[in-house]
Amino acid sequence: MKRKTFIKTTVLGNAGVILAPANLLGTEWNGANGSVKKIKIGQIGISHEHASKITSLKKLPELFEIVGVVDDRNSTAARFAGNNLEPFKGIKWMTEEELFRTPGLQAVTVETANTDLVPTAMRCMEHNLAMHMDKPGGEDLELFGKLLNGCKEKNLPFQMGYMFRNNPAMLFCQKAVRKGWLGDIFEVHADMSHDYGGEDYQRYLSNFKGGIMFNLGCHHIDIIVSILGRPEKVTPFLKSTPGAVNGAKNNCLAILEYPHSIVSISACGLKPEGLKSRRFKISGSKGTIEFSPLERFDGEPLQMELILLEGNEEYTAGSHIVDFAVKYDRYEAQFIELAKIIRGEMVNPYTYEHDYLTQEVHMAASGYLKWRN
Repeated sequence: MKRKTFIKTTVLGNAGVILAPANLLGTEWNGANGSVKKIKIGQIGISHEHASKITSLKKLPELFEIVGVVDDRNSTAARFAGNNLEPFKGIKWMTEEELFRTPGLQAVTVETANTDLVPTAMRCMEHNLAMHMDKPGGEDLELFGKLLNGCKEKNLPFQMGYMFRNNPAMLFCQKAVRKGWLGDIFEVHADMSHDYGGEDYQRYLSNFKGGIMFNLGCHHIDIIVSILGRPEKVTPFLKSTPGAVNGAKNNCLAILEYPHSIVSISACGLKPEGLKSRRFKISGSKGTIEFSPLERFDGEPLQMELILLEGNEEYTAGSHIVDFAVKYDRYEAQFIELAKIIRGEMVNPYTYEHDYLTQEVHMAASGYLKWRN
C-alpha cells in the first residue's frame, strides 16, 4: 500500500460535463495591485442548518464587508436550527427591507428555512443582487427554474451552497474522472447518514415528503451530476425506521441509472455513528476511489483509498492511501469564488443549467416528481 500526501488540485470543466471549481483552499486573494474594494454583502436568515457559515465570511474581511443579517425566526416554515446567535455576534441586525436599501449592497447569502429559500432568493433576484443560496432548491421545480432564468437574464452570479463543492477529496474524484484515471465509470455509491438531532430532527424531517433524501441527498447529487450528467432513470425508495416520529421518511435510498452506470445514494437519520460512516465510492474499468468519512473536523487528515490498474502522471498502478493535508472550511473557498465571480475574474464553474438539472434529479430522488428522460 503506497501513501501520498495530497495538498492541492485544480479541476476544470470539459465539454458536456460540469466539474468542480478550482480548489482555492490555502490560497490568498490576489486583486489588482494587491488591493480590491470590498464587496458589500448581507445575510437573510439564521434558520437554515448551515446559517452559521457566516463565520466563513468573517474569515474574509479583505473581500467582504458584512453589512447586516436578517432574523427570520418568525417564519412558519419548518426549521431545526436558528436559536444559536453566537455566529452573528458583532453583526448588525436589520429587516429585509433595510438590507435591500443598504447603499452599495452587491450580494446576499440566503440562509432561511428550507421552504423559504427560493421565495427569498426571488426577492433578491428582483433587487439585482448576486447570491449564495443554501440547499435545497425548494419543493417547486418550476419556481426554482424561474429563479435561475431570472438570474441568467440579469447576468446575476448565483451560487448554490452544496457543501462538497470544495471538498478536496471530491475535487480529486472529479479530477480522476476528467483525466480518465478510473476508465469508464460503472458504479457510484454515496452515503449521507447520521445519528444527530434526536426526536426533534425526526419531527423536522416529517415536514418534507422526501424526508432525509430531500434534506441531505442533494449534496451528493450535485457532485454525481457534475461527473455523470443526466441519468436515464431515477427511482426513490423512501422508508421510515420502526417507530419513526410522525412517520418521518428517515431511511431513504435513490437509484440513478445511466447507460453503463448504477448510482446509489443512501441516507438514514438514525444510523449509529452515521457521520463517521458517510462515504463516497466511485468505480470504473481502470480503478476505484473510496473514502469514509467524507469530512474530518478533528485535526486528522481526510484520507481516501485509490486503486489503479494503470499508472498515470501522478500515481503508479496499485493501491494508494491519499492524505488530504489541507485545513478545510466547507464554505471559505466557495465565498472566495463568489467574490471572483462577482468581480468578473472567473466564470462560475457551476452553470444555471447544472443547478437546474441537479434540482430536477434531486426532486425525483426525493419522490416529488416522476423522472422523464
